[in-house]
Amino acid sequence: MDFEKPLEALYEQLDKLKEVGEQGEVDVTMMVRELEQKIAAKKEEIYSNLSGWQRVQLSRHPERPYTLFYLTTMCDKFIELHGDRYAGDDKAIVCGLADFGGKTVVVIGHQKGTNTKMRQYRNFGMANPEGYRKALRMMKMAERFGFPVVTLIDTPGAFPGLEAEQRGQAEAIARNLFEMAQLKVPIICYIIGEGASGGALGIGLGDRVFMLEHTWYSVISPENCSTILWRSWEFKEKAAEALRLDADSMLSFGLIDGIVKEPIGGAHNAPETMAHTLKAHILSALSEIEDMDPEERITLRIKKYEAMGRFDHLPAEEPVEKTPKKAKK
Repeated sequence: MDFEKPLEALYEQLDKLKEVGEQGEVDVTMMVRELEQKIAAKKEEIYSNLSGWQRVQLSRHPERPYTLFYLTTMCDKFIELHGDRYAGDDKAIVCGLADFGGKTVVVIGHQKGTNTKMRQYRNFGMANPEGYRKALRMMKMAERFGFPVVTLIDTPGAFPGLEAEQRGQAEAIARNLFEMAQLKVPIICYIIGEGASGGALGIGLGDRVFMLEHTWYSVISPENCSTILWRSWEFKEKAAEALRLDADSMLSFGLIDGIVKEPIGGAHNAPETMAHTLKAHILSALSEIEDMDPEERITLRIKKYEAMGRFDHLPAEEPVEKTPKKAKK
């Protein structure tokens, strides 16, 4: 990526230095070590000062791990369940039962696909109404059996096609929000990539909501915001900064409950490490709330969302007495 260009020259130097050490009889161990330390320091500098748009770019990296990777890496066993029992099975959302070290959890997440063919198959992670209804069916099953719910969010938005609207896209998302607010079992939500608009909210209302470090969460993508405000995508960087969509901003606004650190360079640089970090975080977050009384948990969940946002009351204006007009002669 553009902001990673300073690292390119350093890696080239490192490769050449290692090649010299392999082909010649020169001991380059110390020089290699110094250069690796320089690269690590430069990485730390770059990734600790990313702009909003740069975080958006990282969240969309094609090698970034998706829901199915996390499930196969984190879980001892995962059984995928299909269909909404109304229209069909939406491939953009995967759901199922997962074994987290002996703890049964219902996991729901967006899946984008790892290559062109699979991205088309998964509709680029943009769910249709049947996807959200499938997710709701899984949540109701979790409630019936007392299983906690974990959601992994990574979508550019709910699918905006005409067919989706005809099948009740808005109603499906609204129904999920209504039901998730009252679900008796714990709900933990993680934004693992993109968290855009109602597509994210459809499985994103929970007792705890967390973001991975290099992800974004907003009512609209920077490109679409730029198109609306400036009639062009050219201002997407400016829009990203104005939206304050990064994890640090979301935490400061009180819209999320915490940030999960990623390996330096992003989750795609060390996906297995990221999966183990995420698993430990999920188990820790669940342990904090799973023993609570269900009614107390629901009350706290609702209060959490009621407390979001800020507003001010404008002072009431003093009534102005109007002088009656004199009658014309």
